[in-house]
Amino acid sequence: MVQSVGIVGYGTCVPKFRIKSGEIARVWGEEPDRISKGLGILEKSVPDVDEDAATLAVEASRNALLMSGIDPQAIGAVYVGSESHPYAVKPTATIVAEALGATPELTAADLEFACKAGTAGMQMCMGMVASNMIRYGLAVGADTSQGRPGDALEYSAAAGAAAFLIGREKGEFVAEIEATYSFTTDTPDFWRREHAEFPSHGGRFTGAPAYFRHVMGATQGLFEKTGTKAAEYDYFVFHQPNGKFPLEVAKKMGIDTEKVKPGLFTPVIGNTYSGASPIGLAGVLDIAKPGARILLTSFGSGAGSDSFAIRVTDGIVAKREAFKKVGWQLSDYIAHKEYIDYGVYVKHRRKLKSM
Repeated sequence: MVQSVGIVGYGTCVPKFRIKSGEIARVWGEEPDRISKGLGILEKSVPDVDEDAATLAVEASRNALLMSGIDPQAIGAVYVGSESHPYAVKPTATIVAEALGATPELTAADLEFACKAGTAGMQMCMGMVASNMIRYGLAVGADTSQGRPGDALEYSAAAGAAAFLIGREKGEFVAEIEATYSFTTDTPDFWRREHAEFPSHGGRFTGAPAYFRHVMGATQGLFEKTGTKAAEYDYFVFHQPNGKFPLEVAKKMGIDTEKVKPGLFTPVIGNTYSGASPIGLAGVLDIAKPGARILLTSFGSGAGSDSFAIRVTDGIVAKREAFKKVGWQLSDYIAHKEYIDYGVYVKHRRKLKSM
């Protein structure tokens, strides 16, 4: 019999600062409405001068731990996925583990696979928990993503994190992970070489051969593996590099777009890269009723997608209500915001390289 695994707690963190797409367009002489409508992004989150992938990961993980109610010493693995780790050589995962009080008896590592490193960590935790190597594993997707000034990425590259504690005791689940499936190829649609300040991308090439092929391939693969179909799921969360791609995937696959919208946050916080689809999942878990089925599919350039079939359990009700009294849900982070202009944005993102 295969050991059941599930989510016993989750948490998010999104910086309070925002910049509107129109403000970026104004600086670069672009038509604001054309940009916002073209990308489906109205505004994006911006980290404060003292925020990075590590601080966001710590906050999201503390929220996940708070919701779970478990002893941090019971965590046996911490994996932090990001493409903006603050150190080239020095793990973010150990910072998170230490901040939670989970050290020293655990394994920890940083992961990098563009925007799907967070879900890769979830799969790793699932395997270790199911094999009884560990009791609980923590998987985090966190990024303060980069975009070259004036590049299309500058309108979407944002900051945020989501953390998930994976366990095996059904009585502790807020949601059970019923299956996972991955679809991976060597498709170089997006990259950043060592010492490069900003990433490069293949423009429209990032669409059909990269994003759509992998997201749809993984989703279809999960349908076939589980013997399910779209009509059996209540929510779909797809990786969201912009506000339009997830809805296009749904239309191409005959999925009701209304099932995608509850987990689509890029239009109001931007693309949080490794945090994007995990944040979408957290947002859906914030509102889903027991018994609801969720299909999550991440995407990471380079390229690959991870899909998950998730069923919400009765246990979510009590944990969600208790957490509301002491912690922050995603809706709180989205509502708590302060707008900045392009000059302050440049300062926060340290884009003036003479500073």
